[in-house]
Amino acid sequence: VQLQASGGGLVQPGGSLRLSCTASGFTLAYYEVGWFRQAPGKGREGVSCIGKDDGRPLYGDSVKGRFTISRDDAKNTIYLQMDGLEPEDTAIYFCATPPLSLVSSSCSTQEHHYNFWGQGTLVTVSS
Repeated sequence: VQLQASGGGLVQPGGSLRLSCTASGFTLAYYEVGWFRQAPGKGREGVSCIGKDDGRPLYGDSVKGRFTISRDDAKNTIYLQMDGLEPEDTAIYFCATPPLSLVSSSCSTQEHHYNFWGQGTLVTVSS
């Protein structure tokens, strides 16, 4: 049972990346999913989340208008499309799910809401 984030890499400022969060061993459709990031020397920051059944997504203030979260339950995968990347977006990106007892059609970008975390993927924005 695991979550695996992928799709990170090196990109120039203004560029785009699409991150994937794929679940194995369980059905992601039953869960809301959050994306978080941790930059060097900083705490973990909530980036975005999406509720169960394509519930209304939420975005952190620093990424609103640039990032888009989506889900493909047939592929057991959540995506984070990142456009207009800035050097400040450099971080390790993680996806996470909460306990089933807390799942709803809405979602949360608060770290304490989540208890199952995947390994992250590194995004570096630099010229």
